[in-house]
Amino acid sequence: MKRSEINAIMAEAEAFMAAFGFVLPPFAYWTPDDMLARKDAARAIIDGRMGWDITDYGQGRYAEMGLFLFTLRNGRLADLQRGGGMCYAEKLLISKKNQLSPMHRHYLKAEDIINRGGATLAVELYGSAPDGSFDGDAGGRVMCDGIARDFAPGDVLRLAPGESVTLMPGDWHAFWGEGGDVLIGEVSTVNDDETDNWFREPIGRFAAIEEDVAPTHLLVSDYARWL
Repeated sequence: MKRSEINAIMAEAEAFMAAFGFVLPPFAYWTPDDMLARKDAARAIIDGRMGWDITDYGQGRYAEMGLFLFTLRNGRLADLQRGGGMCYAEKLLISKKNQLSPMHRHYLKAEDIINRGGATLAVELYGSAPDGSFDGDAGGRVMCDGIARDFAPGDVLRLAPGESVTLMPGDWHAFWGEGGDVLIGEVSTVNDDETDNWFREPIGRFAAIEEDVAPTHLLVSDYARWL
């Protein structure tokens, strides 16, 4: 992805979130120079990979396959491992009309996926094989706003604004905006996007960046190189 495209997506996403009354935390508005100057004080932000995250999954087709994310907070894996402390994370996502977030699962993370506003959020579901791999013949059960719901392989949940689904580790899922763009909330256990995203197809989690202009804000995938 070109950096100019990423900058434009950031500006569009900020306006879309604001339309629903969501305001990002102060560090969202730091420039790369601000982030560099404050990197010692902001160590929890950097280590927790909080902030802007825009991906085309390395496929170069963002409008068709991609996702906007902003990690608002992220806990500590050490706390999760010992069973107490900051064991949670929260994100805002934007799934554009017919923009696929491809089939994947998590081995550690459980997550609530919440339609916070906009169009319908479509979520396609499959279960796992005994070894955790994708099984096109496996269904399962999820919770939708506290109500258990069985699903057959390939069933598509359609979540209206205010509705949600709870996905457990092993629930294979893909999603997209249906009928328009969707603002999505994600509340989960500690998030590790570097090691806990397992895709059905051999694709990457992060975009490769072509630096055609200077970044407005750093992506979480920029932190290691820029800071």
